[in-house]
Amino acid sequence: MALISPLRFITLMFLFFIVISTTLIHAESPQIFFDWTVSYAHRAPLGIEKQVIVINDQFPGPLLNATTNNIVHVNIHNNLTEPFLMTWNGVQLRRNSWQDGVQGTNCPILPGQNWTYIFQVKDQIGSFFYFPSLHLHKAAGGYGAIRVNNRAVIPLPFHVPHQDLDILIGDWYNTDHRMLRASLDVGNGLSMPDGILINGLGPNQANFEFQPGATYRLRISNVGLKTSLNFRIQDHLMRLVETEGSYTTQEDYDSLDIHVGQSYSVLVTAKNQTNGTSYHMIASSRFTEPQLLGLGIIRYPGSVGDPLGPISPGPTPYDYIYSMEQANSIRMNLSVSAARPNPQGTFHYGNINITGTLVLKNDAMFDGHKLRNTVNGISFVYPDTPLKLADYYRLSDAFESDIMSHTPHDTIFPVLGTSIVDAIDRDFVHVVFQNPLKDIQTWHLDGHSFFVVGMEFGTWNESRMAIYNLDDAISRSTVQVYPFAWTAILVTLDNQGIWNLRSQNAENWYLGQELYIRVKSVGHDDPSTHISKRHELPIPENVLKCGKVIS
Repeated sequence: MALISPLRFITLMFLFFIVISTTLIHAESPQIFFDWTVSYAHRAPLGIEKQVIVINDQFPGPLLNATTNNIVHVNIHNNLTEPFLMTWNGVQLRRNSWQDGVQGTNCPILPGQNWTYIFQVKDQIGSFFYFPSLHLHKAAGGYGAIRVNNRAVIPLPFHVPHQDLDILIGDWYNTDHRMLRASLDVGNGLSMPDGILINGLGPNQANFEFQPGATYRLRISNVGLKTSLNFRIQDHLMRLVETEGSYTTQEDYDSLDIHVGQSYSVLVTAKNQTNGTSYHMIASSRFTEPQLLGLGIIRYPGSVGDPLGPISPGPTPYDYIYSMEQANSIRMNLSVSAARPNPQGTFHYGNINITGTLVLKNDAMFDGHKLRNTVNGISFVYPDTPLKLADYYRLSDAFESDIMSHTPHDTIFPVLGTSIVDAIDRDFVHVVFQNPLKDIQTWHLDGHSFFVVGMEFGTWNESRMAIYNLDDAISRSTVQVYPFAWTAILVTLDNQGIWNLRSQNAENWYLGQELYIRVKSVGHDDPSTHISKRHELPIPENVLKCGKVIS
């Protein structure tokens, strides 16, 4: 029998070790792959044809279905005539803002090109969605649902439902997104939407099959541009169980206000006896005149025709008090586990010392005759080079950090600028959103979730901290701020990178209501030097370059 040489033996053992190690890694963190072609198609959800952005010829786009700790690969082919980026609303992208898909972190995918996003859904569960982040593309579609399922070792805090259903609701304009963008560019705001879609379909076009007695989990997201919506199902109660990655106390609601960018999971138990009846699913506009309706149909076996009787009424259209009271009723379930085995209530956020406070006031300004939106007197403008790339390559002339005051000053004349707030990794920050305007605001923070500890009408001051919920506040990534009111959050900035804090109102975001938070560890001022993967993942090998780093 031939003997294996020592060198060959070492080589074989090394290869064996690599194979075993890779297998173990993938066993712990399975990899899932998606290949998406983004293109135009013509659709007429409200009866008027327009150019819509589809993914693999689907509108809405395909479901991104993952499980906690999966490593996700999404290869996007841009068949549009404009540059394109996709962002992952609510997915935290731990240590990896390189994959955030917004203009401050990524160069766009050019027409005719492709790029692969690679990220891990680390330590997350819940209901989210993706959408295009450039050029008001969201007004043309391009969005879809994201599910992050529990690992098998962590049981759901409710009986496994008969089926999960993704429900994407949102306002819709029949006008082409380029014309909407041009209107904003010359200083005009967006008009009233033309209607409300449910899963990309107009009134009574979205159909859902219920089996008698079965329980369904509806994962509902408001993917629209600017309109808060009230969601309800005719003659059915909804049990709220989850919002944006946090399990809630399980309370029954006959309707839910879902603001732009927010996601909820509810359980709906089908009726045992229907006698061939079908029922309306309703998404009605809030705080608008006139009220808009999106209608779907729940069908049972044997049901024929459209639902009978009047459409179930929702809350009074401008009842902000009702809406705020409902928001304050949503609490975290402290006794159940989510992505990790330990209960959600083991993180006692109310006992952590606050390291800094940001009071952010949204407002408006005029740049010449053009309307712009501001945060603390600054309307955000982008430099030629994405902030993340400029920071990595140490381009000192690309932007200047901390130009924005951490509290609003009404005596400061509003200006255009690039607002970046610096923070140290694991800072525990108190943020107050102050809304002095008559329109509801919705704010979103990429890369993190935060505790919504308080909201009231009026102007915030430090005395209001006495009413904060420091026990079981819901943790989420998108929060509303009512007109002439404030909302306060507490957030651990424990995700190193550069992260977008923005208005979820697409009009306000496009016109400058945003900023970025740069989170770094001590000693990591130069990101191009060696930084442990434990703190932040390295620049991707396939990184797209543009602006001043193109060479």
